[in-house]
Amino acid sequence: MEVLLAEEYGFCFGVERAVEMVEAALRDGDGKVRTLGPLIHNKQEMERLEGEGVSTMQAPEEADAETVAVIRAHGVAPQVKRELEARAAKVIDATCPFVTRVQRLTERAARQGRDVVVVGNPDHPEMIGVRGHAPERTYIVRDASEVEKLPPLHAPIVLSQTTLKLKTFLEAAEAVRAKADAEPEVVNTICSATRDRQDAARALASQVDAFYVIGSAHSSNSVKLLSVCREQCERSFLIETADDINPNDLKGVRRVGVTAGASTPNWLIEQVVARLHEIGRKQGTSK
Repeated sequence: MEVLLAEEYGFCFGVERAVEMVEAALRDGDGKVRTLGPLIHNKQEMERLEGEGVSTMQAPEEADAETVAVIRAHGVAPQVKRELEARAAKVIDATCPFVTRVQRLTERAARQGRDVVVVGNPDHPEMIGVRGHAPERTYIVRDASEVEKLPPLHAPIVLSQTTLKLKTFLEAAEAVRAKADAEPEVVNTICSATRDRQDAARALASQVDAFYVIGSAHSSNSVKLLSVCREQCERSFLIETADDINPNDLKGVRRVGVTAGASTPNWLIEQVVARLHEIGRKQGTSK
């Protein structure tokens, strides 16, 4: 059985940057390093960081004078950052620059008196943080169907959650035109790493008999990757670790593809690839 890796996979720039900032804070030893919410959507990597001394807090009120508070890659609303700064000894802002761009575009449009429509999951931490930059002018919609429920929009800007599928964004942007009193400003803010991973997964999925996406079911970009793979390869699976692989799913498979979400570390990917090779050798022997 041949195991093929997608051309783009694993940690994106924003996640790698956030992990590096946390590890630097641990080395500095200025206080207790605590992230506001899980740093990334990967249980295994979070357990590794916890072993090095990183803990997680769920609200700014938990910070104290000994806390080095880390804002995760998803970002937060301005008032949350202000509260952290008032309580913690130090605040490290690890917001992904791609997310920061969405926040700034939202603020700019609101200052101009314009409405903001962001296509994404309203319950996702990234979207909660973005809305916090202009709560009275920002609408979060999952897709084009939810645009129909919006009130009339004034000179809107249309943005995207950084991990969204391009097709969903473009369809929603087109729907906004029917609600707007002027031509919308449409800015594709999908992260380039997200696009690259989806394009690479789509290309590989058309060439294999089975496909594995390594990532968490709580990770937006991993779930989107699975959706993209299933468009080309029906036998596609989302797994967190090598232990989640069921050898029965690989019976008769000659080529298997592998990709990983933006929060998946290399050491987990290597374990999955090794397990797939092991299963392939056993199946070859059994023949």
